[in-house]
Amino acid sequence: MMKAIASLGYVGFLKPAPGTWGSFASLPLAYLVHRIGGFPLLIIMTGLSFYIGVLATKSVTSVPGTDHDPSWVVIDELVGQWIALFPVSFGAMMMGIEVHRLWPGWIAAFVFFRLFDITKPWLAGRADRMGTPFGVMLDDVWAGVFAAITVVAFAFLYHGDLM
Repeated sequence: MMKAIASLGYVGFLKPAPGTWGSFASLPLAYLVHRIGGFPLLIIMTGLSFYIGVLATKSVTSVPGTDHDPSWVVIDELVGQWIALFPVSFGAMMMGIEVHRLWPGWIAAFVFFRLFDITKPWLAGRADRMGTPFGVMLDDVWAGVFAAITVVAFAFLYHGDLM
C-alpha cells in the first residue's frame, strides 16, 4: 500500500523522468480537488498529502541500503505541484470563475515547479540534502513555493494590477 502511495498510484514507475510524470499526474487531481472544494480543500489536501507522503516515503526507504529518495517516489511532486497551483486556485476562487479558464497559470505552475524541482535552488537544495523522508517532501514544498511566487509575478506582469 505504501509503495502505491509513494509512487502516486505507480505513476512514479513511468519512464523517462518519473518526477515529471508525477507532476503531470498531479494536475488533473488538483483540478478535481478544486472542483470539489475550491482553494480551501486544495490547501487541506496538500497538507494531508504532505503528512501521508512523509509516512509513505519513510516506509519504502526504511530497508537498509535503500536510496533515501528513489526516483519512483513522486508523492512529493504532487505536494509541490499543488503548492505551485495555489495562486491559480486562489485566483479562480477570488474571481468566481472556473479554474480551467486560468490555463496559462496551470502551464506556468507546471513549468516553474519542474524547473525549481530539478535545479533545487537555495532552501530546496538544503532540504534535499537532509537525507530524510521529511527532506524528500520538503524540497518539493520549497520548489512549489518558489514556483507559486513566480506564477504570481508573471500574473502581475501580464495583468498589470492584481487588485
